[in-house]
Amino acid sequence: MGSLHKAQWVSDGSGTSRRQRASGVYWWYLPDRLMDVEDQLDTDVVADVVRAERALATCSASPLTGTEGIARLLMRSESVASSHIEGLSIGARRLMRAELQLVEPDNVRYDRNAATVLGNIRAMERARELAVKAPEVTVDMLQEIHANLCRATPIEQWGGVIRTIQNWVGGSASNPLSADYVPPAPEEVPALLDDLVAYMNRTDVSPVVQAALCHSQFESIHPFVDGNGRVGRALIHVVLGRRGVATVSPPPVSLALATIKQDYFDALAQMQNCTDSATRHLAVNDWVSCFSGAVVDACADMERIAQEMQDMRSGWEGRLGRVRAGSALALMLDELQASPVFSVETMVRATGRSKQAVSLATNRLLETGIIRQTSQGKRSRVFEVPGVLEEFSMVERRLASPSRDTSVEPPVRRVPDRPVPKG
Repeated sequence: MGSLHKAQWVSDGSGTSRRQRASGVYWWYLPDRLMDVEDQLDTDVVADVVRAERALATCSASPLTGTEGIARLLMRSESVASSHIEGLSIGARRLMRAELQLVEPDNVRYDRNAATVLGNIRAMERARELAVKAPEVTVDMLQEIHANLCRATPIEQWGGVIRTIQNWVGGSASNPLSADYVPPAPEEVPALLDDLVAYMNRTDVSPVVQAALCHSQFESIHPFVDGNGRVGRALIHVVLGRRGVATVSPPPVSLALATIKQDYFDALAQMQNCTDSATRHLAVNDWVSCFSGAVVDACADMERIAQEMQDMRSGWEGRLGRVRAGSALALMLDELQASPVFSVETMVRATGRSKQAVSLATNRLLETGIIRQTSQGKRSRVFEVPGVLEEFSMVERRLASPSRDTSVEPPVRRVPDRPVPKG
C-alpha cells in the first residue's frame, strides 16, 4: 500500500515572515506502484466504466467528429480547460491571435498568458501524435510532452527536466510544512516513472480504467517542477489514443473535469492518501467512477460540438452558393474552422494556392460576412471567423454548467461573456 514518510525541512533563512523561514517536520507520500496492484472495482463502478467505453466507441464511429476543424476546436477547448484548472483563463480570440503570432510576429503582439496556453496545445498535440506513432510509451516521451508544454513560456528552462528537488502542492511557497500534498522524494521518482510507463503499455486492462489510474498516478508522482497537472491530463489522451478508442478527435475530458473541479480534486486527493487496502479500494472506486462520468459527459459534448460545427459549415455553403471543388475558396472553407484567425499569407501556406486566388476568395468571404477584417498589420491584414470564435466561447459557457445549459444552471467557473446579438 501507499505510505507516508517523515522528513525534516531545514530552512535556508530566506523569506519575509517567520512562517516562510520555518524549519520542521513534513510528510511525503509514496504511492503504490501500478504494476504491483490489481484493483477490484465495485459492480456499480464497472457499469460506469462500461458506459464510458460505449460513449467513446460511439464518438469514434461518428463521421462528424473526424474533420480537422472539429478536431482542432476540441483540442483548443481541451487545452484551455486544462489550463483553467490550473488557474489560467484566456478567451478564444486571444488564443487564436497568439497562434497567428507564432508565424507572423510582425502582425500580432506577443501575449505571455496566451503563449502558456499554446504550450498546453502543443503538449496535447504531441501527446496524441506519440500515442499513435510510438511503439511504446517511455519516460523520454513524458519528458518530450512536458518540454512542448514549457517551450516559449516562463518555465521553458524546466521543460522535460525530471525534478531533483522536493516539491509540494498548496501551503507556503517557501516550505512544505503546511502543504496540502507532498509527492515522493526525488530519489523515488525514476522508479515510479518506470512503473508508470510499464502500466501505460499494458493492453489487458480497460482503457478507461488505465487512463484514470495513469492520470492519478502521474499527479501523485508530480515528476516535474511545474506543469504536472497539464501533462497529466495530456496522458489521458495518450492512453485513449494508444488503445484505439479516441484516435481522431480528443474527447474534451478536461472540460468535463473543469466543470466538476472540486469533485475532481477531492477524488485525486483520496488517491494521494491511501495507506491501507481499505482506503485504496474506496479511493480507486471513487476516482474511476468520477473519471468515467467525465468521459461520458465529454463524449456527449463532443458530438454536440461536431454537429454545431457541421451546421455552421452548411450555413456558409448556403450563403456562398456554388463553390468549385478544389478551388482556393473550397480549400479555405476547410481551413476556416481550424484557423479562425488568419492572414492571406497563412492561407496561402495552408491551401497551397496562389496569393491572388486566396485574396479573391478572402474578398468573397468578406462580402458574405463569413469572415471580417480585424486589423491592418505591418505586412498584411488579419481576419477572423466570428462564427467559430463565438462557438468556442459558447462551448466554454455551456460546458461550465453542470446541466450543460446555462439557463438551467449557471456556470460553476469563469467563462466568456455571452456574445451580444448583432442587429
